[in-house]
Amino acid sequence: VPWRNKTISTNTPDTQHAAEQNKEAMADKLKDTGTLGFLEAAVKISHTSPDIPAEVQMSMKDHLMRRTRIQRQTTEPASSTRHISFKRHLPRQMHVSSVDYGTELPLAAEQPTCIGRIKPELYKQKSVDSEDPKKEAEKTCGKINFALKYDYEIETLIVRIVKAFDLPAKDLCGSSDPYVKIYLLPDRKRKFQTRVHRKTLNPTFDESFQFPVPYEELADRKLHLSVFDFDRFSRHDMIGEVILENLFEASDLSRETSIWKDIQYATTESVDLGEIMFSLCYLPTAGRLTLTVIKCRNLKAMDITGYSDPYVKVSLLCDGRRLKKKKTTIKRNTLNPTYNEAIIFDIPPENMDQVSLLISVMDYDRVGHNEIIGVCRVANSAEGLGRDHWNEMLAYPRKPIAHWHPLVEEKKSYKDVSKLFVQIFIYIHAQ
Repeated sequence: VPWRNKTISTNTPDTQHAAEQNKEAMADKLKDTGTLGFLEAAVKISHTSPDIPAEVQMSMKDHLMRRTRIQRQTTEPASSTRHISFKRHLPRQMHVSSVDYGTELPLAAEQPTCIGRIKPELYKQKSVDSEDPKKEAEKTCGKINFALKYDYEIETLIVRIVKAFDLPAKDLCGSSDPYVKIYLLPDRKRKFQTRVHRKTLNPTFDESFQFPVPYEELADRKLHLSVFDFDRFSRHDMIGEVILENLFEASDLSRETSIWKDIQYATTESVDLGEIMFSLCYLPTAGRLTLTVIKCRNLKAMDITGYSDPYVKVSLLCDGRRLKKKKTTIKRNTLNPTYNEAIIFDIPPENMDQVSLLISVMDYDRVGHNEIIGVCRVANSAEGLGRDHWNEMLAYPRKPIAHWHPLVEEKKSYKDVSKLFVQIFIYIHAQ
């Protein structure tokens, strides 16, 4: 604009009058073009205009800066190629363009009803404290009252089952026929049972039972009470169980102590078979797998003496077929044997995903068949700790990896079940 390059002097009235006439002429020319507002803003922020107050110049400068910031913020930022994979994992309901990038967005974008705007309250997770599966598993089924006393003269623990209260109804008539089984773990061969009380949910038993056990062994024993509902024509229903791990919890057992316990819900008797510790080590270059049986603890008692004669048998399986088996030495009269014996199998690296190891803890019997105390399995296709132990061994070759494994009951195979049905069929026809 020609007049902006001229020096405006305020010393003479003629120059002031000429400048005002030029302004009015230019304003009349720009009314039809729609650029008057922009020109006025440019004039107001010009430092060559001595007639514009400083406050007005600063306010218009802030207005222009805020307007350009809004235009820049409403533009969706361009994403780099390395973030494409990350965006694929975002929830489908979330759109990046709808996220607020600034605090000075237009008023319409701040309205919660705007389409595409994220509402954080819709994504809040509900509390799951009331639906905790552990609390569901620990629901009670009434209470039971029993008393404990130790007789030092005959070295016997006396357990008196007093009564039960508020048992659940298992029969259609709204009642139950309860009785109680008593074990002193880990010995399960010696068990006692109360009389059956007909049609009651609050039975009074008042029966005493004696377990011969040395006093120094009481700290390692557990009292297991299983409450059942008697059924004449079908399998007895289990109501629940109580496991007292510390027998000295109430007193020193020098005098009879009465104990009340909640009956925990259970459908089957929980069997504690013990644990086994072993290490796994694989050499890929030699194709050699070494399993070292270290020791066992708290094994299930299989003999009348309250002990077992345990040994460990390890079977190499491939697609359900047993390829090889090896075993350790036998440890006599113990529930906590120590072995430290290595068992070696030659397995090529390309076949490691196809094989598995079945570890069986056996009780040796001089007369009759050897009984299985419990088993565990390790393989890439195993479950839980058996799979984790196997994968850890492969991740750290040439390094022994040791873990404790709980023993579980052996699952009957289809062949074993078929043989059982054949024997039953032959027996029925023989009669």
